[in-house]
Amino acid sequence: MPNSYLIPAEEIRREQIVVNSRFIATLAPVSGTDEARAFIARIRKEFADATHNVPAYILGGGNNVTDYCSDDGEPSGTAGRPTLAVLKGSGLGDAAVVITRYFGGTKLGKGGLVKAYTESTQMVVNAVRRARRQQVHVAMLALPYNLLERVRILAEKYKGNILDESFAADITMTLRFPVENIDILQAELSQLSAGKLHLEIVETLEILLPV
Repeated sequence: MPNSYLIPAEEIRREQIVVNSRFIATLAPVSGTDEARAFIARIRKEFADATHNVPAYILGGGNNVTDYCSDDGEPSGTAGRPTLAVLKGSGLGDAAVVITRYFGGTKLGKGGLVKAYTESTQMVVNAVRRARRQQVHVAMLALPYNLLERVRILAEKYKGNILDESFAADITMTLRFPVENIDILQAELSQLSAGKLHLEIVETLEILLPV
């Protein structure tokens, strides 16, 4: 079954200037602690000359989450916690963000820092497209020409995507469809063809479906 919570559909970046300090927010989907840490390390390497690279991530969703944040040298409680608070309040799960700051010469004070990191995180959280993870089968199906249109209709009915159609003596179709739909789809294909059509599963994988 797909997860009940939403995740970022892509990696995005937004930027703002606050009293001459440059804040760059980068948000990405992550599937576990290792991926979250790798994302944070990549952003820190990209902006190695920045004054601060403040990370936060949330894994899982709803009431079952693992989270992390760091102030990365900013005064305690002014950067990591506000960033994480926005992330946790967004409804997103499996998400990591790094707020990069280049100091502009003017101190913002604790209140100013909290506001700047909060707003920077909100920029990417509000802009990112949402998606859900879904388990899908990729399957092959050989079928005669006279059943092509009816199989296409069945594929659409059960939320299948036709990835390829190869035309020879028969048609070989490559399909991708939600795991939970395989039994009913196979039953209808069998009924349609007097038991002759059979899906051959090639692989099972997880994809992101934009919502």
